[in-house]
Amino acid sequence: MEVDFSRILVPTDGSDAADSAVEYALHLAADSDATLHALYVVDTRLYGDSGFSSLDVMVTDIEDRGIEILDEVASRAEEHGIPIETKSCHGVPDEEIATYAREIDADIVVMGFQGETHTKKIGSTADHVLRELDRPVLTV
Repeated sequence: MEVDFSRILVPTDGSDAADSAVEYALHLAADSDATLHALYVVDTRLYGDSGFSSLDVMVTDIEDRGIEILDEVASRAEEHGIPIETKSCHGVPDEEIATYAREIDADIVVMGFQGETHTKKIGSTADHVLRELDRPVLTV
């Protein structure tokens, strides 16, 4: 059975697992002539949206890191002629991933099974996305 996708969502946080998911999503997008949507979420549970100047500097650094990660994904996609759209936002990662997947009507979400803060088991973000979405979620 052959499966074709037109919109693939790959959330990323720059972790090794997320990078593996990006690599898999790139191959899937190339095979399906799909548009890849890369998403980076600044976790407001960790950093909030405070007006404290030192916290603002930290959030800005995290946003900048996210943009760098998304730019790297975009470069990799463009090297292979894969259409790419990127988005960075603030929020609770699993909620933002689910919302964005619905917003773009993603055919599949390809994500790392754990982010940069987890080891040895499926991360809570991946677990929540798996339970929340009514569409295929592939954890890598």
